[in-house]
Amino acid sequence: MATKKKDTVNLIDSFAEFKETKNIDRATLVSVLEECFRSVIAKIYGSDENYDIIVNPDKGDFEIYRNRTVVPDGEVEDPNMQISLSEAREVEDDYEVGEEVSQQVNFSDFGRRAILTLRQTLASRILELEHDTLYNHYKDRVGEIVSAEVYQNWKRETLLLDDEGNELLLPRTEQIPGDFFRKGETARAVITRVENTNGNPRIILSRTDPAFMQRMLEAEVPEIQDGLITIHKISRIPGERAKVAVESYDDRIDPVGACVGVKGSRVHGIVRELRGENIDVISWTSNPQLMITRALGPARVNSVVLNEEEKKAEVFLDPDQVSLAIGKSGLNIKLASMLTGYTIDVFREVENVNEDDVSLDEFTDDIDPWIIDELKKIGLNTARDVLEVPRESLVQRADLEEETVDEVLKILNAEFED
Repeated sequence: MATKKKDTVNLIDSFAEFKETKNIDRATLVSVLEECFRSVIAKIYGSDENYDIIVNPDKGDFEIYRNRTVVPDGEVEDPNMQISLSEAREVEDDYEVGEEVSQQVNFSDFGRRAILTLRQTLASRILELEHDTLYNHYKDRVGEIVSAEVYQNWKRETLLLDDEGNELLLPRTEQIPGDFFRKGETARAVITRVENTNGNPRIILSRTDPAFMQRMLEAEVPEIQDGLITIHKISRIPGERAKVAVESYDDRIDPVGACVGVKGSRVHGIVRELRGENIDVISWTSNPQLMITRALGPARVNSVVLNEEEKKAEVFLDPDQVSLAIGKSGLNIKLASMLTGYTIDVFREVENVNEDDVSLDEFTDDIDPWIIDELKKIGLNTARDVLEVPRESLVQRADLEEETVDEVLKILNAEFED
């Protein structure tokens, strides 16, 4: 009997330890333990309705009372639900037929098999409760940054533990190239998804998700926290380069300058965290042509032709700007496509000067260079380009004085008259 009692008490002790380590509230603790007792009693007697179970987790003990109805001697049909009058009067000598007798019972009296069943039921419920607690703790936190201790590195993922000892997973595919974590170090990542397959929760972290960079920018830039600047979109090649499109709701605030900070002070820490990933901050616009032009920076774009239906863009640049638009290993154009949502093709614009035509650059001795620059700005690169445009249109488009336009036309016409 002493051994059985000790086994029963150990059940309470183990549950109390679980409560301390998993931070289970008192109400849940009492409910789960009572549920386990009732489950075992119901399996033994077919019903637990006539039992009162009192759990005291603070003291680590419990009491079980069975309630039975008094019936005349010889008429007991269900010993679990009924008690004979003579047996009832052994408890109290004034019981009458029809009254209810409540007696405390020792769970160990149910037998070792019942205790084993209780252990198994309790272990199962504890595991379920642990999983539910973990899932509920993280299910609404997707997109948040967490800091956790590196516990173990495996080939395909890294296991981290949060402050409460919960397991978090950082897959290798969600790590930045160059990431290397030692056991005991603290790693930062964003919660990217919370899975709960067959009641088995998995908290998946990421350092490559654009949300990781966004949360860090929000923490570093007060204007974003205050709602004065919004981040419209982020495209990343983790560990290499990223482009961030931002917009200011206050005309007095330069969104790009505010995000970068003086001499890049606001992004330095983020760049270090991201293993040297360069960050280009771009002013967002709803004009797709202008957005593509900005996204391809630092290249200078001459023109953009869009195919809205197929989400394609043809971009024309001077030959010396093509390599800048494409970028090292194609990173710049790839990020620009990700940021704008357009497939971008770049084309070199080569001046096509006919044999009987002359480039405007050949007239620098007779025409001021700034005038030639103004003509080039409106797409006129040769003498015949200029001569084919009506005089009045030249005045308006190039924003030149009439006398200046007349002098330019006189010089160009003379070239062909000769």
